[in-house]
Amino acid sequence: MAPLDWAIVGVYLAGTLAVGLWLSRRASGGIVDFFVGSRALPWWLAGTSMAATTFSVDTPLYVTGVVARRGIAGNWEWWAFALSHLLLIYIFARLWRRAEVVTDAEMTEIRYGGRPAAVLRATRAFLFAVPINCIAIGYVMLAMRKVIEALGLFGGVGEALPGDQRLWIVLALSVFVLVYAGLAGLWGVVATDFFQFALAMIGALLVAGFAIADVGGVMELKRQLAEIGRSDALRMVPRPGSPDLPMGTFLAYLGIQWWAWRRSDGGGEFVQRMSAARTEQDAEKAAWLFNVLHYVVRAWPWILVALVAIVVFPNLEDPEMGYPLLMLEYLPVGALGLVVASFVAAFMSTVSTQINWGASYLVNDLYARFVNPSASQKRQVALGRVASVGIVACAAAAAFFAQDIGTVFRFMIAIGTGPGAVLILRWFWWRVNASAELASMIAGFGIALATYLPMWGDMGFGLRLTVTAFGTAAVWIPVMYLTRPESDDTLDAFYRRVRPGGSGWRAVRARTGLEPVTLLRHDLARTVAATATLFGGMFAIGGAMLLEPGLAVGSTLLFVAGLVGLRALGKRQVAAGPAAAEL
Repeated sequence: MAPLDWAIVGVYLAGTLAVGLWLSRRASGGIVDFFVGSRALPWWLAGTSMAATTFSVDTPLYVTGVVARRGIAGNWEWWAFALSHLLLIYIFARLWRRAEVVTDAEMTEIRYGGRPAAVLRATRAFLFAVPINCIAIGYVMLAMRKVIEALGLFGGVGEALPGDQRLWIVLALSVFVLVYAGLAGLWGVVATDFFQFALAMIGALLVAGFAIADVGGVMELKRQLAEIGRSDALRMVPRPGSPDLPMGTFLAYLGIQWWAWRRSDGGGEFVQRMSAARTEQDAEKAAWLFNVLHYVVRAWPWILVALVAIVVFPNLEDPEMGYPLLMLEYLPVGALGLVVASFVAAFMSTVSTQINWGASYLVNDLYARFVNPSASQKRQVALGRVASVGIVACAAAAAFFAQDIGTVFRFMIAIGTGPGAVLILRWFWWRVNASAELASMIAGFGIALATYLPMWGDMGFGLRLTVTAFGTAAVWIPVMYLTRPESDDTLDAFYRRVRPGGSGWRAVRARTGLEPVTLLRHDLARTVAATATLFGGMFAIGGAMLLEPGLAVGSTLLFVAGLVGLRALGKRQVAAGPAAAEL
């Protein structure tokens, strides 16, 4: 790192802190101001913030490791989540905005009633705020540690500190994030996210451009991959019998993972952004923008760099290190500083969101609900800032024990698998109750952990997802039928507030005299068209960048077909009426 590189990083850090301090006044009114930005976020800011949150320093390292081990097809491990994220656009974004919650845990006591709902809310809030959230932040810290190690940053700094000095540096960055996230709340997080995402994308494009140019272009890259016997790395789907990505695991990604996961209906920080949007239309647009940025725009620069890393570092012990090592290999002075700043930006955007989101559970769903319901808004905001400190401390502890980003990512998917079906059905079927959701959450968590016991041997990831998803269903379905349904008053109040579609609310509609806001069958048709549009666009760009004309042309046709379908469906006037009661 030359002085110019350090100057670029310093300017970025100073600018971020200045934005956070400037926006701190917006977070002083109460928890709605602090955690959901007074419900005043424009769609472009909410959508970019969602994309920035999922673009952290761990992401390009994770993709590099996945491509090195499993080829491009290995990315279906995260591409498969697009199926649930597309449902977010036309089905769940508007429902979440209409619910007007601060957290998704709060929704449990709107959808359900009585003691089971209270227990569910407390359990969900604690699990997501502390163990799950802290592990998530911990492996982001791990990725930042790897970047620091690969680039040789901060050499000699902190030598007197005990333990891993690189993690002390990461912790210092986290404390820096804590300052502006704690002062400015969600507005500080999303405003800095916007600039952080732009900087992170510039960094990714710079690394990809220099790396591809140095190996002689894409055609030369493909030739060198063939020369070392890695042509299979270019496949978009695995070949049958592939040892790198078993077909069973691939099918589990597409057929189980996206609907069985704990965020099948949005969940977590996405709900926070939906709830913070100005209107339902803004929530829907934000979801669309997130999908485009997340899947179409940002994937291919990382994949290209990962393919170059296979050629340049074919025997790298830790393939995830290929990305930062290529930065050192190719980037000139100035460009290196910009890319390092982009890594810091990616790290900070994710950590700031996780801190704010985790604190919202602790304050809104535990303290204000169960400990001190009469606490003033000022006290709750102050406690939110204190909770943020605790979350950073727990995450730092988790980071000291993590080693492999991909392994932790798959572990997070595994322990979150199971409750997804219940989370989807609760919006569209009156019979789902709090006991069923609680059973699915606990059973999924327990079964997933059990599959890691030595007695199961070296279980494949696809089989682990299958056992967890269907084992959980074997628990929550009997529990649902053996426990009482929610009261008519609870169901009627929820329906009046959210007014979801589908035939599962027919009896409730008859009691309330209200029709759904939109037809579920129409929303599902738009989701199918959106799926063709998104994947068509994503693979059209990939085909063009990899100089695969057949893939590019076929995917472009799929993209155009999806757009035509969306346009045709958009012209249909969906009027509420008796027909709306049916799927």
